[in-house]
Amino acid sequence: MSDRDDARARLEFFVGDWTTEATFPADSPLGAVTGTAQSSFEWTLDGAFLVQRSHAEPPVPRGLMLVDALDDGSYTQHYFDSRGVVRLYAMTFDGARWTLTREGPDFSPFDFAQRFAATVEDGGRTMRGAWEMCEDGTTWRKDFDLVYSRAD
Repeated sequence: MSDRDDARARLEFFVGDWTTEATFPADSPLGAVTGTAQSSFEWTLDGAFLVQRSHAEPPVPRGLMLVDALDDGSYTQHYFDSRGVVRLYAMTFDGARWTLTREGPDFSPFDFAQRFAATVEDGGRTMRGAWEMCEDGTTWRKDFDLVYSRAD
C-alpha cells in the first residue's frame, strides 16, 4: 500500500455523524457561550476525498470541508463556510491526534494564523481539542474549545 493509501485508510476513523460542542471564552466576538452543532464525514468522488459538513445555528457558520490525502501521507483540508470564507489548512491525523494549521496566505486575506489540535479519547468516540489564533506572528491565544462526540 502507498503512503497515500495508508493516509486514506486512517481517515476512515472520521466517517459518520458527530455532535460538536464549542465553548467560546468571554473575550470572543460571540462572548462566553457554549453551543452545539452537528458534523458529518463521508467519502466523495469514489473515495478520492473525505467531505465534512458542519451544521450550526447562526451566528456560527455552516461549513464544508474537503480532505485530500497526499502522496507523502500528509493531508490538506480545504475549508469553505456560509460566510464565504475559504481557507487552506495543513492537516495531520495519526489515529490519536488530529491537527489543522494555517500559518501563511491562502485563498483569503491572511490577518492571523490558526491552529487546531485534538486528541482521540473514549475508544474513538470523542475528540477533544481547541482552536488557537495568532495575530502578531508570535503569541498564540485560545479561540475556542471544540469537542466532537460520535453520534452514531
